[in-house]
Amino acid sequence: MKNLQTKLLLAALAAVPASPAWADTPPSDASANSSQAAPVQLLWNARLRDESVDDDAFAKDARADTLRLRLGLLGNFGNGWSGLIEGTGTASADNRYNSGANGQTQYPGITDPHGAGLNQAWLRWQNQQFIATVGRQRLILDNQRWVGPVGWRQLEQTYDAIALQWHPASDWTVRYDWLGRVHRVNGPDAINPLAARRKLDTSLFNVAYARGTQTWVGYAYLHKDRDVPTASTSTYGLRWLGSYVKQGSGPGWAAEFARQSDYANNPASYTTNYWLLEPSWTLRRVTAKLGWEHLGGNGRHALQTPLATLHAFNGWDDQFVVTPPGGLNDHYASLNGKFALGMLKPLGWNVTYHNFRAATDGHYGNEWDASVGFPLASGVQALVKVANYQADWFGHDDTKLWFQIEWSGKQNL
Repeated sequence: MKNLQTKLLLAALAAVPASPAWADTPPSDASANSSQAAPVQLLWNARLRDESVDDDAFAKDARADTLRLRLGLLGNFGNGWSGLIEGTGTASADNRYNSGANGQTQYPGITDPHGAGLNQAWLRWQNQQFIATVGRQRLILDNQRWVGPVGWRQLEQTYDAIALQWHPASDWTVRYDWLGRVHRVNGPDAINPLAARRKLDTSLFNVAYARGTQTWVGYAYLHKDRDVPTASTSTYGLRWLGSYVKQGSGPGWAAEFARQSDYANNPASYTTNYWLLEPSWTLRRVTAKLGWEHLGGNGRHALQTPLATLHAFNGWDDQFVVTPPGGLNDHYASLNGKFALGMLKPLGWNVTYHNFRAATDGHYGNEWDASVGFPLASGVQALVKVANYQADWFGHDDTKLWFQIEWSGKQNL
């Protein structure tokens, strides 16, 4: 790690008391209560970010100062009908980073290309039990481990899809999503066209049952990538969440198991496992977690989650957005909570340590992550976040530092 980057990292940790675990803040679905909303609403989100990367594999450090603006019009037409059209654009102050679209390969990568385009355009009908949405849309399934919008990047991941959701009873949710295309965070001008978008024929089945403070989820994700056949997989899994936190104290847990195999047009033949074990304990606004996430691999093929919000998993340094052929065991420990500072609203903070090993054998490396988030005004949030990866025999030593301000809101028209 270079001396300058080390000083910046230490300064960021020392300057602010702490932050929410904003690994990847899920975007809110502004249309969730569309039946009670005004006939037309203006939705906006503006995000200003400074990101720097010190990667020992490059002679030059990268720095990106970007501004993202997202504007949408949400119409509520009555009788359960609503629609959204939303555009997004990102401006960049300079080109001292490799965005995947600017050709600046002498710098480390920061996947926030400048440009503008359509983010969402959908039509929805809903009643008390059923919701149907057709068009380009944001999709979030469970904790985004398998399907998500990658909300951390300036351009998010959206899908040309048909989304159906049914509530046969108050404690049951059944959903089916068909995906015809994914628009990726690399943007439409990515040098590699497969990094910009992919044609799909993917079916997602998800059934959730909630009882008290516990939730059980079963899923079958049949992912066919028409552009990259080796990415086509079928994944079947079960997920169990629970919490007995009472009066600010008590245990919680998450447990999940899945099995993934080649599917459809995939020329390979393999099967591999996924599991997650994450017990936690909350005491006086502080939650401690221990986790073991296993992504199987046999040295040739490894479990992959190409539609996931990957930044939220396996370290914020993004060393493992593609699972190595030997698989991945991520053993981690984290603390997060809120910190009251005088008359200000509570600050949210998070600190996490990761130990990465191959599922077969061998030590990849270690990583420390920390973040501090704090409100500045109504609808305005600030964030300081750092990630430091120390390589053993996978990747290179790498440090990333972020400063960010984000403003979101809506206005009846």
